Amino acid sequence: MEIIKTITVHPTDYLTSQELADIEHEISLMETREAAGIEALKVVQSHRGWISDESLHVIAAYLKMSSAELEGVATFYNLIYRQPVGKYVIHLCNSVSCHLTGYQQVLHAIEQHLNIGYGQTTEDNRFTLLSNVCLGGCDKSPVMMIGKQHYEQLTPEKAVEIITALQNENQNVEVEL
Repeated sequence: MEIIKTITVHPTDYLTSQELADIEHEISLMETREAAGIEALKVVQSHRGWISDESLHVIAAYLKMSSAELEGVATFYNLIYRQPVGKYVIHLCNSVSCHLTGYQQVLHAIEQHLNIGYGQTTEDNRFTLLSNVCLGGCDKSPVMMIGKQHYEQLTPEKAVEIITALQNENQNVEVEL
């Protein structure tokens, strides 16, 4: 027999005042509290880097929805991270058009440069590599996204150059694409 221990945490004891204010703003834009689920997850993730089980349960309680409902939202949306990720999350598009235009070579170059594979994070916790079914740049493939920035018409060399610029914390460097 397994004993399950539950702890009740009030959202104001767990979420910061800024997180609560940002979530309240998102709720004010929706017809129902539950409709703000994805936005509330994004708010907390923007402050904490990922959504832990505890965060998910507290957000669900705050929105007056079940944890299972919010988990369904979180796992459907591929930009919600349910485990810790690096400072930079690299989403490499693996759509058909990207496969046809050099995806494998770009993936191999990134994996070799960072010494990680899909789903892994570098030892310094700076980069996580994830696949993405489609980034909407089929006419400019292969494509990757880091943060909110899309990089198109990648070659292995361009991908490594972009990552190297981030490794050097020199994000203002113009990378010729």
